[in-house]
Amino acid sequence: MEIDNINLTATSYKQKWTAEWKLSAFRKRLFTVLVTLLLVVVINPYFFSHIQQRNGIELNDWLLNFIPQYDVSVPVFCILWSMVMLALWRAVQNPRVLIMFGWTYLLLAVSRIISISLVPLNLPKGLINLHDPIINIFYGNQLITKDLFYSGHTATMFLIFLCLQNKYDKAYALFSTIAIAVLLLVQHVHYTIDVVAAPFFTYLLYMLSKRIVSY
Repeated sequence: MEIDNINLTATSYKQKWTAEWKLSAFRKRLFTVLVTLLLVVVINPYFFSHIQQRNGIELNDWLLNFIPQYDVSVPVFCILWSMVMLALWRAVQNPRVLIMFGWTYLLLAVSRIISISLVPLNLPKGLINLHDPIINIFYGNQLITKDLFYSGHTATMFLIFLCLQNKYDKAYALFSTIAIAVLLLVQHVHYTIDVVAAPFFTYLLYMLSKRIVSY
């Protein structure tokens, strides 16, 4: 019986992908988002290298000043990438999840380039470098600390929360979003406003993505 359930589940995944792939609108949107994301990945190292060299302003963040700083890179890495793996697995199971996540993530990446360009900030006091060997690949293996407004980690976690459909998945994703936001402040790698603003931007771009991918 257990093997039968596994086979039925695998068949349903295949049926979902077959049905979606037959739609030219789905294929066009999937191809467009993948190509554009690849372009953003190519551009990112040059952009982040540029913003790392510029001078900005240092905010007087009373909450951050109150929180003692600790290196919590390991728990941040574990929570972030466990959630990314879960999101990718659910996306494999459901093409609609993949297309929504892909488009919203693309909009997030572009909007962060714009917001970081418009809001030049210097490092928060007491910043401890966040060590993440996977994310560093997308930064061109550079140590980037001035990609501040708004928080990409928090935005990604909240995006996963919005995209997931299973209630237990969503509960874990919401917990992970809050945990990541708190840990980023503990490590002083972001100002409070960077973390607080991330879910608002994410939700707006998620709703915009719904319009883009509707077919």
